[in-house]
Amino acid sequence: MLKDEIPEWLKWAREIMALSQTGLTFVQNEFEKDRYWRLMEIAAEMIASQTNINKASLLENFKIQQGYATPKVDVRGAVIRDGKILLVQERSDQKWSIPGGWADVGDLPSDMVVREVWEESGFKVKPVRVIGIFDANRDGRPLELYHAYKIIFLCDIIGGSAKPGDETSAVEFYDFNKLPPLSLNRTNQRHLSEIIAHIKNPNRPAFFD
Repeated sequence: MLKDEIPEWLKWAREIMALSQTGLTFVQNEFEKDRYWRLMEIAAEMIASQTNINKASLLENFKIQQGYATPKVDVRGAVIRDGKILLVQERSDQKWSIPGGWADVGDLPSDMVVREVWEESGFKVKPVRVIGIFDANRDGRPLELYHAYKIIFLCDIIGGSAKPGDETSAVEFYDFNKLPPLSLNRTNQRHLSEIIAHIKNPNRPAFFD
C-alpha cells in the first residue's frame, strides 16, 4: 500500500472521530453533546463495517480519548553496535522493530526513549540526536485508528545486556542487509534508510515530514 492508498473511508472516519472528540471537549449544551456523540457513533460504524472490530469496542476506545484531538506520539531508539541495529521481537505479532512505544504524559521525549529501550531490550542508552520525526499514518501501513507521529532517536549504549521485556520475546542485533520480518507499524524501511543515512553522515540534519 502506497502513501496515497490509505482508504478514503478510514480518512473520513478519523476526521469524524477527531471532530466529535474536540466537539465534546467544548460542548455547551445537551443538544450539541448528542450531536457529537452521534458523530462518534458514525465513525465507529464506518470502521466496524470495514474491519473485524466491533462497534462497541471502538466506542469504548474512542470514549477514553478526551480533550482536543491531536496526534499521538511514538518514540523509538535506534541503537547501533558493530554496524548492526538493535531489534526486539514483539510479542503481539512475533515480528521485529527498533525498541520504543507510546510516549507518556509528563515525560521528556528523551527520557521516554531511554525507558522504552531499557524495558524492551535490557540495554541502558543515552540519546545523542534525533534521526527524524515521521508521520506514522502516511507510510502505507495496515489499519491504524489514530493519527500518530513517530520520533526516532539515535542512542548510544552505556550499560545493560540483552533481556526481553513484558512486551518483547527476543533481543538481537541485525545486519541492515539481513533483517528479520519487521513489525511494519513500528519500524519500516523508510525509518531504517534514514537511520543508515545518519550513520554515514553524522552531520545530516534531522528528517521531518
